[in-house]
Amino acid sequence: MNIFKGISFFVAIILSTSVFADKVATLSVQQALLSSQAAEAFRQKMDEEFRPQAAQLAELEKQVKQMQGELQNAQAAGASQADLQQKNLQFQKLVTEYQRQGQEVQLQQREREQAFLKKMRPRLDVVIRDLIEKGDYDVVLNKQSTIYAKPELDITEQVVDLLNKQ
Repeated sequence: MNIFKGISFFVAIILSTSVFADKVATLSVQQALLSSQAAEAFRQKMDEEFRPQAAQLAELEKQVKQMQGELQNAQAAGASQADLQQKNLQFQKLVTEYQRQGQEVQLQQREREQAFLKKMRPRLDVVIRDLIEKGDYDVVLNKQSTIYAKPELDITEQVVDLLNKQ
């Protein structure tokens, strides 16, 4: 019975809060941040910066596939055990190098992305606070957590516009 009382109390609080809220909005913070001009410029910069590593990884991938084909052909042709072992060892080294470089590039990219998000978050927070104050919103809900909201309640585009103007 205590569980029922607790759930009823929780539902009552939620309903009473939304009843008193005159102006409600939804916002996708992630979408706003990733749709900004700063994010687009960051993506372009990252693409340029990591283009050599991407090319190197593509070349390694090509070599891995080629070596895999050679190994399969050698097995099909009945190559000696020593040849197969040597080719398999070369293949394993190539795969290991490909994986190592791929992980290193991913780690570097994640670090840069985290630094970008850390830099942008204070700017985004200021824009959101200003919009909430100027729009006199009582409640702003996370769009991803909202089951349904009218499209006109979404302030994500306004946040993107203000973020781009900064």
